[in-house]
Order: sequence, then C-alpha cells, then structure tokens
Amino acid sequence: MNPGGEPERDDTGLPPVDIEIPDDARELDRDVQAYLRELRAERRRQRRRRLHIGLTRDGVILPLLACCLILALITGTLLTVFTATSDQLVPPPRSGTNTQKSAPPTATTSPPASPSASASASASAVGPGLTRTTVRLPDAHVMVSGRPILLRGLIGTLLVLIPPRCRCMAAIRTLASIGAHTGGTLLVGTRGTIAEAQRLQLQLNPRVSTEVFAGLDAQGVLQKAVSAARLTTVVITAPPTGSGFQPLAYASDVPSSDLSSASSPLSVALASTLKAALKG
Repeated sequence: MNPGGEPERDDTGLPPVDIEIPDDARELDRDVQAYLRELRAERRRQRRRRLHIGLTRDGVILPLLACCLILALITGTLLTVFTATSDQLVPPPRSGTNTQKSAPPTATTSPPASPSASASASASAVGPGLTRTTVRLPDAHVMVSGRPILLRGLIGTLLVLIPPRCRCMAAIRTLASIGAHTGGTLLVGTRGTIAEAQRLQLQLNPRVSTEVFAGLDAQGVLQKAVSAARLTTVVITAPPTGSGFQPLAYASDVPSSDLSSASSPLSVALASTLKAALKG
C-alpha cells in the first residue's frame, strides 16, 4: 500500500485479496481447528478408499469367493454320491428266484421259533467241503441298507458269515465273483462284526461290488444254525417245508486256501448249488 492508504498498482495480474492479519494469534484457533478437521476427514477418506480398492480388485474377496464356490461343489458332489449309495438294496430277484427275496417283511401269525435255530439230525455232503442240512429258521430279518429283508426269502443268494478279525479278503473276492453270476452275495455280520463286513464290502473291486451287500443279522440266527466260528458260506436252497424246516447247504470254518480261485472244488460246488437253488 502507498502512504495514502490506497492499494498500489498490482502488475502481477492476480485478483486483489483482502487479507486481515489479527493482532492476537489466538483468534486463528477456530481456523486452525477447522483445517485440522479437514485433514483428518481427508485421511479417513483415503483409508476407506484404500480398503475398498483392496477388497474389490486384488484383495481377499475374489479368493474367498473362489474357496466358497469350490466348497459348494465338493459338498454337492458328496451329497449326490451318498444319496445314490444309500438307496442300494439287495439285488432284485432273477429268473427262478423266490420273490420273497426283496419283499418287505409281513406280519406272521405263526408262533416265533426259538432264538437259536435248530438243525435236523441228518446232514449229507453235496460237494467238496459243502454240507446239506435242514434247519428251522425263525421269522428273523437281515438289515440291508437300512431295510429289513426276510431271512427265509434269501433263496439262491450266497450268504457269507463274517467272523471277528476276519483276514479273508482273498476268499471274499472269490465268493463275490461266484455270487455275481447268480443271485448276488450278502456279507452277513452280527452286531460285533457288521463293521468288518462293511469294510470288506468297500474293499472289493467296483466291477463286482455292485452285486455284494453287507447285512446285519442282529440275533445271529445263521451263526447259530451252522455253528459258525470262522468264515462260513450258506446257501438257502428251497422255501421252508410244512414242518417249518428249510433246506440249505453250507461250508463251515472255511480256510482261505479252499477259496483260492473260482475254479477250486469248493468254489465250483458253491456255484453249482446256487444255480440249482435259482432253478428250483
């Protein structure tokens, strides 16, 4: 400003600015506080902007979404497999097989037999290691895939009684192959051995495992009928007679060497007995 109090000529071309310089610096406190608030607000906006960019571009959202999608696919696949396998039942009756094999249990008016099946006094050999006899089977059921199947109706099915601590995988493979060509194979376990039967069924070749099932004989009727202590095979050959006895053929306490292959004498005898039961 010139001595007269008038603003001097500004040769810089900038617009005139009215600037007041207070005598006391404390008068600028409000302006300073407002300036600091603006700085803090700007820093908050920058932090939110960086967080938003990190989540939407190269952050954790895309990997998280990918993991969720993979988990959903795996869960859906497992549910589909478990749903499909849980509906498996005993193989449907083939030509000549008694229709009671897959029929649901029906009420009976006959008095229940003794829990321990009683065998007749006569027993005759029908092949190498195979014995024919008649037993009185009570109205018991075998639980297969959660469904009760009448034991008397399993005619022409190869029943394999699984003992505790069964180290018989090779024999089970041979028996599964024999049953696959006839009425199927049922690995029968009691309450103490049903887990062993299910484990053996899962270890079979998928090509034959579709004809092999694990069943629970909760009362141990078959084990008592043929006094099975080790691996035992049973074939119910005909319906029960009027006296309540039912013919069957069995091989009790079978060593694995007797079932080393499908051409062994016991294997051939079992296959022949199964085919005869289906034709009868």
